Amino acid sequence: MPTFLQQLRVDWPAASERAATEALRSRALAELTPARNAEALPPGALGRVCLKELLDERGRTTGYDPNLDSCLGRTRSLAGPESSRAPHSPPASALCVLFAVTEDLLAVLAELQQAVQDWAEDSSLGLAAAPDAGADSCMVVHVVSCEEEFQQQKLDLLWWKLDDQAPLRQKHLVCGPVKVAGAPGTLTAPEYYELRHAQVCKASALKRGRDLAQETDKLLRTPSDSAGMEIFRILSVATIKFEMLSTAPQSQLLLALADSSISTKGTKSGTFVMYNCARLATLFESYKCSMEQGLYPTFPPVSSLDFSLLHDEGEWLLLFNSILPFPDLLSQTAALPCTAPGLHITARTEMVCKFLVQLSMDFSSYYNRVHILGEPQPHLFGQMFARLQLLRAVREVLHTGLAMLGLPPLSHI
Repeated sequence: MPTFLQQLRVDWPAASERAATEALRSRALAELTPARNAEALPPGALGRVCLKELLDERGRTTGYDPNLDSCLGRTRSLAGPESSRAPHSPPASALCVLFAVTEDLLAVLAELQQAVQDWAEDSSLGLAAAPDAGADSCMVVHVVSCEEEFQQQKLDLLWWKLDDQAPLRQKHLVCGPVKVAGAPGTLTAPEYYELRHAQVCKASALKRGRDLAQETDKLLRTPSDSAGMEIFRILSVATIKFEMLSTAPQSQLLLALADSSISTKGTKSGTFVMYNCARLATLFESYKCSMEQGLYPTFPPVSSLDFSLLHDEGEWLLLFNSILPFPDLLSQTAALPCTAPGLHITARTEMVCKFLVQLSMDFSSYYNRVHILGEPQPHLFGQMFARLQLLRAVREVLHTGLAMLGLPPLSHI
C-alpha cells in the first residue's frame, strides 16, 4: 500500500529508523500484562495491554463503537477466540479488557509518530517549540475503510497508552467499500495503478493516430526520467484520483475497469480535466510567443480592461458558474469539520471533482467555439485582453482545485 500511495503522490510517512519503534516497544513491555498460566499469547504478540480503563479516563467514549469494551478481549486476531477463556470466568465486558500488542502494531504507531513529527517541523508552532501544548496543537485524521474502523479505534487507544505526546484529538474519516464491476476476483492496488497507466498510454497512442502496439510498447519502455513518461504518470494519477474521489468517501465505490472513459474527449475523467489544463497553458504560451515577436502588445493593467466587451454567453457562464462560486466551494471543502463533536468527520471530495469537471466542460465548449487570440489588429486587442484576463481567472481556479487533490497542473500533453 505505501508504494501505491507514493505512486499517487501522497506524502506518506515512513519510520525508517528503528529508534521510534524501539521506544514504543520498551514502553509497551513496561505496560504489558503477562499472560496467565491458562492463557497463551497470540502468535507474534509481545503481551497484552489493558485499554478499558484508558477509554474511561480519556472520556473518549463518544463516537467509539459501543461494543468496543466487550469485543477487545474477544477479537480473534487480537486475543484469541472467546472459548479460550477459563471456565466460569466473568464475561469480557466485566474484565479489564486486554489488547494483544504485536511488532506490526508498534510499526504502525511509529509511522503515526513520524507523521506528527513531520507536521511539527513544518508548522509555525511545532510540538518541539511548544512541548506543553503538543498533544492539543495537532489533530490526526485516520482515513480508514469501513471494514477496518473497529481495529483503528483500538489502535487509537493503544497510541494514547504508549505515547504521552499522542494527539488528544483523533478523528476517523471512514470510507466505503471499493468494488470492481464485473470482476469475480480481486484487484490489488499495484495492479489497479498499472492497469490505468497502461490505459493512459494506449489512449495517447490512439489520439496520436499511431500504431497502437508499437506506440504503447514504446511509451511503456521510455526511460523513467523522461518528461514524456512523467506526463503519463501524472495523467494516470489524475485518472485514479478523480475516479476514487468523485464518489462521496462514505459511499461504495464501483470501479469500471474498461478503458472507454480514459480519454481526453471523455467529460467525466481526470484525463479530461488535465487536458483542458494543458490547453490553457498552451494558450498563454502562444500569447507570450506572439508578444515577444511583436505581434501583440504587453498585457495592460487589469484596471484598464473593458469587460463590457465580453458578450459571449460562455464567458458569463465561466464567470458565474465557476469563478465567482469558487471561494464558497473552498470554504465548504478545504477545511475538515475538525471541531465537530464525536469521532467521525466527513470530506466532500466529490464536490471538488465535480466542480473541476464542470469547469473543464464549460471551458472546453467556449474554447472550441471562440477564437481567443485574434488577428494582431489594435481594434481587436481590447476584447482579446478581456478574454485572456477571464481565462487567467479560470486557470487560477483550475490550478487551485487540482492542488486540493494533490495534482500538479500540466503545461502540455
